Amino acid sequence: MAGTDRQGITHALVDGYGRTYAEEAGIRMRDTPQPLYRLLVLADLLSARIRADVALAAARELSAAGMRDPRAMADATWQQRVDALGRGGYRRYDESTATRLGEGAELAQRRYGGDLRRLRDDADGDVEGIRGRLRDFPGIGPAGADIFLREAQAVWPQIAPYFGDKAEQGARTLGLPSSPGKLADLADGADTEPAVLAAALVRVSLDRKAPGAVREAARG
Repeated sequence: MAGTDRQGITHALVDGYGRTYAEEAGIRMRDTPQPLYRLLVLADLLSARIRADVALAAARELSAAGMRDPRAMADATWQQRVDALGRGGYRRYDESTATRLGEGAELAQRRYGGDLRRLRDDADGDVEGIRGRLRDFPGIGPAGADIFLREAQAVWPQIAPYFGDKAEQGARTLGLPSSPGKLADLADGADTEPAVLAAALVRVSLDRKAPGAVREAARG
């Protein structure tokens, strides 16, 4: 695919699907403890075999119930967590997830004082080191760590560019290069951030109709 074609595809992709999951969950990303913790919770919720819109709604309900930091999450009762998840429609996994969120909040408090910047610093900013420490949290596997890192790169520039398997799959579906460096170049050419392009590519990988819609928009 010629460079100009790639840029056209990238512009159409960002125009149609360029919204981070954190933004959709109502998380205003900053390099401060609360939004980073809320992103960790979102990564846990999105990791389950459940629709993304349900996971996002559940994240918003947990936030609305005041569970925006590890202390508040740990101090909430198990039933309060279950109820918030249920209001978001997250019913299939609500009980086990409520347990995991409580355990994860206690781990965040005990190991990092509730501040995930300490996790990053403990790993000296090394991506694989951060991935490994994220996976210590209940419910955060490889997919969850990818979700967190894709979105956190917006405020942790030392880990950028980060795309992960799902975003790279979306890139290949559209005939775009899948290496992080080349995707970062496309993001720069489209005047957007790697985190935004990564989220758009993930959305394309999850929606069968999206690749055709992007190509049609690029042709137009």
